[in-house]
Amino acid sequence: MDLSNTAAIVTGAASGLGAATAAALTATGATVHGFDLKGAIDVDVTDPSAVRDAVAVAAGGPAPLRVVVNCAGIAPSARIVGRAGVHDLAMYAKVVQVNLIGTFNVMALAAERMAATAPDAHGQRGVIVNTASVAAYDGQIGQAAYASSKGGIAALTLPAARDLAQHGIRVMTIAPGIMSTPMLETVSEEYRAGLAAGVPFPARLGTPAEYAALVLSIVANDYLNGEVIRLDGALRMAPR
Repeated sequence: MDLSNTAAIVTGAASGLGAATAAALTATGATVHGFDLKGAIDVDVTDPSAVRDAVAVAAGGPAPLRVVVNCAGIAPSARIVGRAGVHDLAMYAKVVQVNLIGTFNVMALAAERMAATAPDAHGQRGVIVNTASVAAYDGQIGQAAYASSKGGIAALTLPAARDLAQHGIRVMTIAPGIMSTPMLETVSEEYRAGLAAGVPFPARLGTPAEYAALVLSIVANDYLNGEVIRLDGALRMAPR
């Protein structure tokens, strides 16, 4: 898919994976609309009305909406039964609401607008890239909520691709491993080095630029559809 003179939406665009992806898409000639709670267009991905309005703006210009990348997410941790007692149900619901339901909300409302555009010469109207995590498969201690939400995104991939195939819209998911994002900048260099050492090869943290490069590869390869790609250096997470 050619991205010149098209529009794109990136959630979580104010930092990390989303910021790198927004920059990479902009470099291709796409007009990028960044959604976030800070920095970019102020949009709560869990709010249907706010998302619908923001999608309408992104799709309302002369350039057709062709790409959506969902990077917005949160990752608090808690054991199901820990020293402080049982896992807080409201926190569990919040993680699922932001990560899984927020992803679905943006995907569905954007797909509605994509489906109304004229297809390109190959019958395509767009591609949606969602973000899961290796935690969807190798969730660690304390990641019950996060792993549940990311596992839901992984499971959503194929049925979403099948639902949207009739409209010429592809759906893919990236499952990143340990990425060098602002979330990890708050921990010590020693801890970061320990995380990197656990990656088989290359033994380092992944970068937002590598995530963004994979997004561009997915967009460019029209035969990629309905699949989850792990971006993790062959990492398989230990229990803790």
